[in-house]
Amino acid sequence: MKSYRIATLGSHSALQILKGAKDEGFETIAICEKGRVQPYEHFKVADRIIELDSMKDLPKVVKDLKKENAIIIPHATFINVFDQKVIEKLDINYFGNRKILNWEADREKQREWLKKAGLTLPKIFKNPEDIDGPVIIKFFGARGGKGFFLAKSAEEFYKKIEEHHGTKYIIQEYVVGAPMYIHYFYSAINDEVEVMSFDKRYESNVDSIGRIAAKDQLDLGLDTSYNITGNVPVVVRESLLPEIFKMGEGVISASKKLEKHGLIGPFSLETVITPELKFYVFEISARIVAGTNPFINGSPYTALRYKEPMSTGRRIAREIKNAIEKNQLDKVLL
Repeated sequence: MKSYRIATLGSHSALQILKGAKDEGFETIAICEKGRVQPYEHFKVADRIIELDSMKDLPKVVKDLKKENAIIIPHATFINVFDQKVIEKLDINYFGNRKILNWEADREKQREWLKKAGLTLPKIFKNPEDIDGPVIIKFFGARGGKGFFLAKSAEEFYKKIEEHHGTKYIIQEYVVGAPMYIHYFYSAINDEVEVMSFDKRYESNVDSIGRIAAKDQLDLGLDTSYNITGNVPVVVRESLLPEIFKMGEGVISASKKLEKHGLIGPFSLETVITPELKFYVFEISARIVAGTNPFINGSPYTALRYKEPMSTGRRIAREIKNAIEKNQLDKVLL
């Protein structure tokens, strides 16, 4: 195990990933853009820091990373910076199944995946003229909610979409309910789905608009924005857990039919729970999400299962450690 290093891009959930790796006994590498090094130095989670002019320069240091036997852990920044073709061509140890990311990035393919998993999805409108109630317009890729907007008619849609010219989107039914992000981990070594934690997003400016009276909102002409600024931990109603496990297991089963080996490691479902306690699933993230960051010292759910604090970042490192010890790295590095 001492011959391997855990590496990730200095952004998103890197602090959690690197700390979890160190807790499991690995040496760590943070790959940062110049001017963004301070957090990784200050919190002492990186044994080595590689500075780049841009994250896009990662291919330039791949040979150095290979010499150090580095295993790179992907997160949303990684997926945002590199397209699928570049990710598949990167000659580096990569945790997870990089082919499955293609099913996350394309919202139409995502929908196919989630349907195969037996999940309940909101309605999709192919044509703006078909809008017959509140909808949310979402853009492709790991954008953190940036640019998403609401509309209730074709006229309103066309007015708001103008500033997003050329950006690929979907028009999705807006389901009213309690937002809930479910964080899972699938162990290819144990063939088991684990429930790690839950969060809800703290979004600007939609979460602050609620503090303003409806009349004032209208007078000010405020438009809602869903850009994520942080994450709030949630403990879910216990009677919902059987359904939550079933949903996660359905996702993994379906993924194995879409790509050889399927999804490996952490993933998250974005859901809304209606007053009837019905789950609507809006999207999937096929890697670690920032909503796991409040649980660097573990969650109530990992406390039930593990004797030590277990973040999702540490769980990744534990899976790699187990794979090394059992000579099964080929199951987790694809």
